Amino acid sequence: MSRLAPPLALALLVVLTLVACGERAAADDQTLHQDVLNGTGGVEVTFDATVLDAPVESGGHERFNVRATTGETLEVDHNTSLATYVPINAGDTLVIHGQLYIDPGPRVGVHCTHAQTSSGCPESGWIMFANNYYE
Repeated sequence: MSRLAPPLALALLVVLTLVACGERAAADDQTLHQDVLNGTGGVEVTFDATVLDAPVESGGHERFNVRATTGETLEVDHNTSLATYVPINAGDTLVIHGQLYIDPGPRVGVHCTHAQTSSGCPESGWIMFANNYYE
């Protein structure tokens, strides 16, 4: 075995580790469904959805409703003071990563869909639309 093999193997391992760490969460629609059924708010979720209505800008947030592939209707509160506005229309498909909230009523939604974290959002989030990430 060559004396170059161990350093090259180590370099390859480092590169692969860095690439793997940069991966985004994959959509897990069934976990979202179970979290909603169980009333488990405050958890990070990643799911596929279809936009139901035109977004409304209100108080520094882009708000719109989506339907998850498992049937739930959720409100999305996307903070446009921390993230880029998402140029969507009714019928568009998205992948959303953020924090699930369940308010009395019950009103179910997702917020923390931005990369910059804040006191109420410990993890980074994002919205993927048309192969672009809005975070």
